[in-house]
Amino acid sequence: MGRIFETRKHTMFARWNRMAKQFTRIAKDITIAVHSGGPDPTSNPALRRVLQNARAVNMPKDKTDAAIRRASGKEATNYQEVLYEGYAPHGVAVLVEAATDNPTRTVGNVRNVFSKHGGNLATTGSVSFQFKKMGVFRLDPSAVKDADELELHLIDHGLEEMGDSTGEKGEPQVVIRCAFNDFGKVQEALEARGITPISAEHEYICSAPVELPEEQAAEVLALIDKLEQDDDVQKVFHTLA
Repeated sequence: MGRIFETRKHTMFARWNRMAKQFTRIAKDITIAVHSGGPDPTSNPALRRVLQNARAVNMPKDKTDAAIRRASGKEATNYQEVLYEGYAPHGVAVLVEAATDNPTRTVGNVRNVFSKHGGNLATTGSVSFQFKKMGVFRLDPSAVKDADELELHLIDHGLEEMGDSTGEKGEPQVVIRCAFNDFGKVQEALEARGITPISAEHEYICSAPVELPEEQAAEVLALIDKLEQDDDVQKVFHTLA
């Protein structure tokens, strides 16, 4: 098991409350999961996955419970999931995932960020072909007793890649990737072994990362940071190496 490739992580600007943004994103994910599969995590694997991710960002249980209750109510917000495609400066491809109750507002905001930071919003399909949608599980290495044996076991359930990486604070992690269609099978295989991931999400993995000098990379990261500050934006993926 070697080191797995990941695009550059970056530190978000201090002027916005990162924890609040994470909680907002998780709350929207809970709403979407409840709408699609009900409020019981034991019978709703999508909700079970979101609750795992909530624990990973230290979201209090009372907040997740409240989000489930709101999502189950008659007045719950109906979020539409939208994927925007664009280019940052210097040819870096960008995918922006949003969950919004007003797509007109959201696309205007996203277009404005691209424009102000030297990029441009592109047409559907012009960028996404550079990415592969995959299921991504991040594990605490202490939960992996025998990495080689686990890798062989998960191959039978759809594993495509497994390797070492680091979290946002530099902590060691084991990263598992599978085709998005095999997400459920890998999730069940890990659960059967009593392994609870730090997080379990889908990600768009780029096929051709772009190397840039630090000054140009900073321009790209400034655009990405600004996109991530938008309340409707859930995740941003890019090809910056």
